[in-house]
Amino acid sequence: MGDDSEWMKLPIDQKCEHKIWKARLNGYEEALKLFQRIEDEKSPEWGKYLGLIKRFVTDSNAVAQLKGLEAALVFIENAHVAGKTTGEVVSGVVCKVFNQPKARAKELGSDICLMYIEIEKAEVVQDELIKGLDNKNPKIVVTCLETLRKALCEFGSKIITLKPVVKVLPKQFESREKAVRDEAKLLAVEIYRWIRDALRAPLQNINSVQLKDLEEEWVKLPTTAPKQTRFLRSQQDLKAKFEQHQAAGGDEADGDNEETEVAQVDPYELLEAVEILSKLPKDFYEKIEAKKWQERKEALEAVETLTKNPKLENGDYGDLVRALKKVIGKDANVMLVAMAAKCLAALAAGLRKKFGTYAGLVVPTILEKFKEKKPQVVQALQEAIDAVFLTTTLQNISEDVLSVMDNKNPSIKQQASLFLARSFCRCTPSTLPKSVLKPFCAAFLKQVNDSAPEVRDAAFEALGTAMKVVGEKAVNPFLTDVDKLKLDKIKECAEKVEIVGKKGGGGGGEKKEKPAAKAPSVEAPAKPSGPPKKAPPAKAAGPPKKGKPASAPSAKSKKGPDAKEFVETELSLEVCEEKAAAVLPASCMQLLDSGNWKERLASMEEFQRAVEQMDKSEMPCQALVRMLAKKPGWKETNFQVMQMKLHVVGLIAQKGLFSKTSALVVLDGLVDKVGDVKCGSNAKEGLTAIGEACSLPWIAEQVVSLAFAQKNPKNQAETLNWLANAMKEFGFAGINVKAFINNVKTALGATNPAVRTSAIALLGVMYLYMGAPLRMFFEDEKPALLQQINAEFEKMQGQSPPAPFRGAKKAGAEEEGDAAEEEEVDGGPGDIMDLLPRTDISDKITYDMVSKISDKNWKVRKEGLDEVAAIISEAKFIQPSIGELPLALKGRLNDSNKLLVQQTLNILQQIATAMGPSLKQHVRNLGIPVITVLGDSKANVRAAAMTTLNAWVEQTGMKEWLEGEDLSEELKKENPFLRQELLGWLAEKLPTLRTVPSDLMLCLPNLYACLEDRSGDVRKKAQDALPTFMMHLGYEKMVKATGKLKPASKDQVVGMLEKARALMPAKPAAPGKAAASKPASSAPAAKQASAPARNQSPSEDFSEPEPKPDTKKSKPAGPAAKKGVVSKKPPVKAGAKDEEDRSGPIFIFVPNAKEQRIKEEKGLKILKWNFMTPRDEYVEQLKTQMSTCLPKWLQDELFHFDFQRHVKAIGVMIEHMEPECDAVISCLDLVLKWFTLRFFDTNTSVLMKVLEFLKLLFTMLSRKNYQLSDYEASSFIPYLILKVGESKDVVRKDVRAILTMLCKVYAASKVFPFLMDGTKSKNSKQRSECLEELGCLIENFGMNVCQPTPAKALKEIAIHIGDRDTTVRNAALNTVVAVYNTCGEQVFKLIGNLSEKEMSMLEERIKRSAKKTPAPSTKQERPQREQPTNPNATFLRKPAQEEVPNKLKIMYRTYRIQARAQNAHLEQSSPSIPKEFQLDLDVFENNHTCASDIPDLVQHKLDEVLEPVMIPERKIRPVSPHFDDIHNSTASTINFVISQVASGDINTSIQALAQIDEVLRQADKAEAMSGHIDQFLIATFMQLRLIYNTHMADDRLDKKDIFKLYSCIIGNMLSLFSMESLAREASMGVLKDLMHGLITLMLDSRVEDIEDGQQLIRSVNLLVVRVLEKSDQTNILSALLVLLQDSLISTAGSPMFSELVMKCLWRMIRFLPQTINSINLDRILLDVHNFMKVFPKEKLKQLKSDVPHRTLKTLLHTLCRLTGSKILDHMSMIENRNESELEAHLRRVVKHSVNLSGLKSDKNTEKGALRSDDKVIKAKVSDILSEIFKKIGSKENTKEGLTELYEYKQKYSDADLEPFLRNTSQFFQSYVERGLRMIESEREGKGRIQTSTVIPQHSTDSYLPSSSAVPISSNGEDLNAAAYYERLKILRQRRGLENSTPEEERPPLSSLRPSVASSTDMLHSKLSQLKESREHFQQEQSHSHSPTRSSSPASNLDDLKKRLERIKSNRQ
Repeated sequence: MGDDSEWMKLPIDQKCEHKIWKARLNGYEEALKLFQRIEDEKSPEWGKYLGLIKRFVTDSNAVAQLKGLEAALVFIENAHVAGKTTGEVVSGVVCKVFNQPKARAKELGSDICLMYIEIEKAEVVQDELIKGLDNKNPKIVVTCLETLRKALCEFGSKIITLKPVVKVLPKQFESREKAVRDEAKLLAVEIYRWIRDALRAPLQNINSVQLKDLEEEWVKLPTTAPKQTRFLRSQQDLKAKFEQHQAAGGDEADGDNEETEVAQVDPYELLEAVEILSKLPKDFYEKIEAKKWQERKEALEAVETLTKNPKLENGDYGDLVRALKKVIGKDANVMLVAMAAKCLAALAAGLRKKFGTYAGLVVPTILEKFKEKKPQVVQALQEAIDAVFLTTTLQNISEDVLSVMDNKNPSIKQQASLFLARSFCRCTPSTLPKSVLKPFCAAFLKQVNDSAPEVRDAAFEALGTAMKVVGEKAVNPFLTDVDKLKLDKIKECAEKVEIVGKKGGGGGGEKKEKPAAKAPSVEAPAKPSGPPKKAPPAKAAGPPKKGKPASAPSAKSKKGPDAKEFVETELSLEVCEEKAAAVLPASCMQLLDSGNWKERLASMEEFQRAVEQMDKSEMPCQALVRMLAKKPGWKETNFQVMQMKLHVVGLIAQKGLFSKTSALVVLDGLVDKVGDVKCGSNAKEGLTAIGEACSLPWIAEQVVSLAFAQKNPKNQAETLNWLANAMKEFGFAGINVKAFINNVKTALGATNPAVRTSAIALLGVMYLYMGAPLRMFFEDEKPALLQQINAEFEKMQGQSPPAPFRGAKKAGAEEEGDAAEEEEVDGGPGDIMDLLPRTDISDKITYDMVSKISDKNWKVRKEGLDEVAAIISEAKFIQPSIGELPLALKGRLNDSNKLLVQQTLNILQQIATAMGPSLKQHVRNLGIPVITVLGDSKANVRAAAMTTLNAWVEQTGMKEWLEGEDLSEELKKENPFLRQELLGWLAEKLPTLRTVPSDLMLCLPNLYACLEDRSGDVRKKAQDALPTFMMHLGYEKMVKATGKLKPASKDQVVGMLEKARALMPAKPAAPGKAAASKPASSAPAAKQASAPARNQSPSEDFSEPEPKPDTKKSKPAGPAAKKGVVSKKPPVKAGAKDEEDRSGPIFIFVPNAKEQRIKEEKGLKILKWNFMTPRDEYVEQLKTQMSTCLPKWLQDELFHFDFQRHVKAIGVMIEHMEPECDAVISCLDLVLKWFTLRFFDTNTSVLMKVLEFLKLLFTMLSRKNYQLSDYEASSFIPYLILKVGESKDVVRKDVRAILTMLCKVYAASKVFPFLMDGTKSKNSKQRSECLEELGCLIENFGMNVCQPTPAKALKEIAIHIGDRDTTVRNAALNTVVAVYNTCGEQVFKLIGNLSEKEMSMLEERIKRSAKKTPAPSTKQERPQREQPTNPNATFLRKPAQEEVPNKLKIMYRTYRIQARAQNAHLEQSSPSIPKEFQLDLDVFENNHTCASDIPDLVQHKLDEVLEPVMIPERKIRPVSPHFDDIHNSTASTINFVISQVASGDINTSIQALAQIDEVLRQADKAEAMSGHIDQFLIATFMQLRLIYNTHMADDRLDKKDIFKLYSCIIGNMLSLFSMESLAREASMGVLKDLMHGLITLMLDSRVEDIEDGQQLIRSVNLLVVRVLEKSDQTNILSALLVLLQDSLISTAGSPMFSELVMKCLWRMIRFLPQTINSINLDRILLDVHNFMKVFPKEKLKQLKSDVPHRTLKTLLHTLCRLTGSKILDHMSMIENRNESELEAHLRRVVKHSVNLSGLKSDKNTEKGALRSDDKVIKAKVSDILSEIFKKIGSKENTKEGLTELYEYKQKYSDADLEPFLRNTSQFFQSYVERGLRMIESEREGKGRIQTSTVIPQHSTDSYLPSSSAVPISSNGEDLNAAAYYERLKILRQRRGLENSTPEEERPPLSSLRPSVASSTDMLHSKLSQLKESREHFQQEQSHSHSPTRSSSPASNLDDLKKRLERIKSNRQ
């Protein structure tokens, strides 16, 4: 049993690991109870057991194991950290629990697995259980299967991934053990419940008997979908729903049904892929070509058997597909054609998306083969083409299908239409956009009129299907010319259609749709903004396709009256005359063709008036314009009449319903007059008006053709000028460029220079809208002309087209929007490319050329490639059909000859440019192989591949590349070059996309593998790519994807994901919206439209890692044009010319630019500078704005991706800042914005450079007296404040310095709200720093800075007193203390309600803040603190003699503010004036700068001071001037020296310490330090903190100097603490901080590295012991308790710290028997009570170590032992003590020792009885005396106590006080004796009383010796008003101002002036030498700093009053 008793004492966690099983059993039982008790799932207690849980479940003793399993289950259920143990515990359960014979053990093991699943660890559990299925022990296998079944049954197939389970299931059916087979069967039935028939395929190969059994079981299952019955922690909302549902007992809701439908499992996913290529017969390719059909059949049968596998492994199926294609296309035996088609269908079904590459190859052949009539062939071909369709997209095969739609063979047309109808069924509105549908509809419309009825029916079916899929509204525009009969037929077909598309046919269709459906997420289904392929750039309409003008009116047909315009028929002249006569005056009609011009003019005037008065509906426009054209018509010779005519035409067009018919009447005449000098402007106005009526695209075409039909060059030039202007006014939408591009070419070749100039100007305007593709039309112009065109384009580059303001008037806004939308669709990005004439080169790609390219001889291969290059460059623009070329080129991409690889890449670039957007269909077979080349070992090949890749992406967009598995397959290859290039490319492209296909998920496993790649470059690129993946996939999905990683890798990757989350870029904004909201962007939109490939975001230039000259050359307007930025050209020529550019000013002064920017931002024309992380559009906007104020080269540096360029640029800006300060101020807002971007950089060197610049900038601004505007401040300060929470000290220090300077250039009250916002940050450092800054603002500028009101601000600040973080709590307390110092007790009203704990913390801090000045004085003193401080104070040290910190009373205002105080030196160093009235008028008089900030002086208080004070002369002896001098001179000298102890300069500090040491070492002088002890100790521990935080970390300082400083400090302390009388003056708060500093020093490992460091630590040890012995015992004990409490709360500190504090406490406890009588037990018990409140017993026990608990128990036990039951009387200071845990504890302890104390008191009484003559009972005597001594010891009742003691001694003259005084200090004893003597002398009426023996009440606070229980304030100078009046009187005497008051009336001095602690007589003699040595110093100080005050006795009060008035007037 002895053994038992040993382990019984161990803590629980140790018992659980004990080698005795009983101990473990007991441990598990206790652990179980403990786990059930802990309520907080995040309690630290759980952490202790993390490593033990595996032992719980794998215990070797069965009994213990059972209990362990129970405890583990409770742990997993309740502990927040349980998830970390999943892997090891579950594997332990599988191996050691599932093989147990006891059912209970297995059941618990199974429950544990399920519980882990519940806490979101399903994947890990499932992996372990599946591993368990390979165990040799069948028991384990059975239990694993059973657990998997339970998990699936309860959690459902969404949480339990079925694929891995289904994969291992067939193997279990083959087990020898029946139990295993049975359990497998049950699992199969359960799986079938969830996924139904998807399970059949994987299980098709098991034993037929078993399969039959299963089938029987499956039939019995209910058909309703199963429900999840147990939920994950994250699914609590579902759980609640489920429980409600259960309670309601209802049947499943529809919503659930939908859910289950969505969750259907694709059987394909559950299958294992089979590799078949290697299994093909060796002679397959020979046989398939064999002449005998039987041999060909054998070959096909072999393939057919292999392709029956439902899922095939990816590989190169090119040859096999080509062989099958050949059979389908060429074989004469139709049976073999059908077989080949079946094989193709099976291949497509087995490969799914991976077959997409070959789709383009086989579709044309299959379609051609539909000419076969045999049904089985047709059916096989249909199946094949349908299967192929599921592997690709409609866009990719649209060209092939359209090419057969007008085939002569009706069967082919019919089958093509039917194929399309079936395909449409599988589409959604988003995957069937108008751009794809339009060409198909056009083809169908031809077919509905076909002669063959089957073709017509197929076309109707296809149209009906399309209508059903995308809706009538979308299809109707294409059916305008269809008669009603046919339209009804189409609608009828639409009704019959069954849409499969929603399910995507279960297979590839579904997968295909998801990404596509996502792509154009901008639009509502009814009006997609463009096909998915155009998603990124699709914006506003570019120029439409050729057919546009025809469809424009049809689009407009919805718009009411406008519809008439194209219906109006041409009227005869007679009808026109009739109609005109009806509305025009008769005279007008007659005179129109008069011979007299004046009559004609008069008639025109009448005509105009009539038109102006006519109503729109009544105006016969055609008739009127015909009248105008009547003879002389447009041949009018008089210019005035002509002008009128033209004006009237414009009026009619504006006012009437003006049709194209009317327009054609007048256009000829208008164009004829366009060039006329006098009438030209009227003609142009008329054209514009007609343009508004009939649409610009139409009129533009007419006008240009008319102009160029004439020979008049003036007309041609002016027509082009008008058109250029009209484009700007109307916008570019719908313009048919092709229609007049030839005329423009004619103009360019004209002989007349004006025509050429106009043509070039017109091209410039078109370029604004079209961008680079426009240049393609003019590639073959003469070089000189091309140069001019390029120059014009250059001019336009970077400009954004103006907002159109004409053309949209007549339509209702909404309809217009619709029409615009539709036009947008038609005029998508591809349209301009569509205008280009494309050549079909497929016939030039001959068989010979292709075989050359594949020749064995590299020279022949090169020849072949050269031929291809020649064909493409000759054709310029080519059609997408390029025959067999893709496969041939693909082979050359992995050529062994690298030159050929490069040549092939160049050809691919050519193809990209030449083919345009149609390139998409070649991405799979040619684009992806380019990516493979990125893995080449040669850098130049990789660079070429990257250029090619980007050229392709420009044409195709990114979507095609991200679809399917190709990209993830590439990433899988372990080639470091390939990986880093590909990841870099993705990181650059992904941020520019708005949506991505879901297939991007497939890349994640390989991306995570790259994060752990051996190559550092790959790892870095992978890390850079993480945020860009995350922006599309989301953090949650990415974390989930880490589930499959090994635990070690997973932790690492999850950590990286956390970091990436912070850097995640924002998605680019939706372009469609932008176009609508900002007219300006419609232009760039069109431009983007024209450059379809440019899907990069505007920031591309900024983020691109390397310039890509090739891709950019052709499109210089790039995306940059979007915001009008001059887009970046590749930095090619950095030659001498560039260098010259860099001279001259870099900040360009642009007048009023800043005001303009402010206006734009207010009007929301530009983005407001407000973001969490800077998105690309902000960077781009800033770049645009900066382009006007900075030179191009500097801008390139500033927006470069390389941080070193930034550092360089900032260096240049620093050099130019001073000389160009005005220009800097003019663009200050932009400069500050650019710096805010740098705050988001992680590079420290940039950050430090940024801060250096900002410090200099704000210094310059404050020198210039510049004030920041709100616009500048709001876009800069919030981001600066982010940096105040930076982890690096050096950064924070600089940021604080900048904040200090900021208040000089921006009102502090405005900075305040920004800092308040900063306190809401999640970063605790930022919160604490902002709070400290707030404190400084309040301290420096008073309460007026608090915004919106002090009360609101303070309530928000006070919230942080309860913050979890210690530094934040401290900062909040300090800030409130600063307020307290400013406005006194009012602070408690302002802060609102605080919890009891927070309020006590605050009161304690205010008490400790050692700043007990009355509020008014603070007001007088504050101006001093506002001396202009050095703006660089925080980082420039001032010379030593100035280092007088702002009077050490502030020192205690915690630790950061100390640093400020230390540097905010006052200019006047005269410390001789006591703090209350230190008002230095000279400083104010001479300093006008801070006048504005002086708070109002409190008037009445000042007057009181200024009145001549009548102080009665005292009756006793006159004041000794000598005393006053000593008091003043010594105290202030000591203050001055002490203040230098805390100096930042080591030497200053050492000198000060030496001076103090000199005083302390001489016993006769040491008393002078009395009253300054706290102050000295504060300075000392501030210095210790400064050394620890700053000096030790500063490598520039010599460690010997630091050692010397340490030695001086410790030497001084030892001297001080060897003198008990001085040591006892140290107050509790100060002792706490001192001990903190000393213990920290002992633990500082850096000290040991200093030479003699060990010696130093020994000295500190000695000092600590000395402090413990000599300090006031109450104070030090109290300090240690508080310190222990703080150290236990703070998790940041080292555990050694609390250990040392406890050692000190144990030492104190050891000496308690000797010191108990000098301790104020009430205070100690209060501290213990507070400690127990923070750490109740339970919480104490939960700490890692039990020593704190034992320490506390020992302390209380010792106190009880020494005081007995009286201890309970000492709880007077504890509020509601019954609730205190302490009282209960004490009662228990007292109870135990009650007998003992009883005996003691008996003995005492006996002794007392013997010694007392009177009959007074001794016990009672001791009670009376202890009461009296308690009063003497208390602060308030000292005097009363002494009086009572005196009277008691009078009454009982022989009363023995010895026992009460024995244990007190010498100081206390002499104090009591002095007090009694004083009372005695008072009562006996002695005439002369030694002032030194008088201890006036008001000063007890400061000068009472701190013995027994007197709490000493931490400030030795709390003097009251009487003392100052006395001092003032002495000053008056000294300066010759006599006191008029008679001596008799003076009160005794004792009531006026505090005495110095001990005997003054003694002090006089001791200090005389010191005083003499200081007198000279004193005089110098006062002379240098206050000449006025000492200049003459005449400086009387009037003078003072006058000077104060002057100061006031200065202020105003």
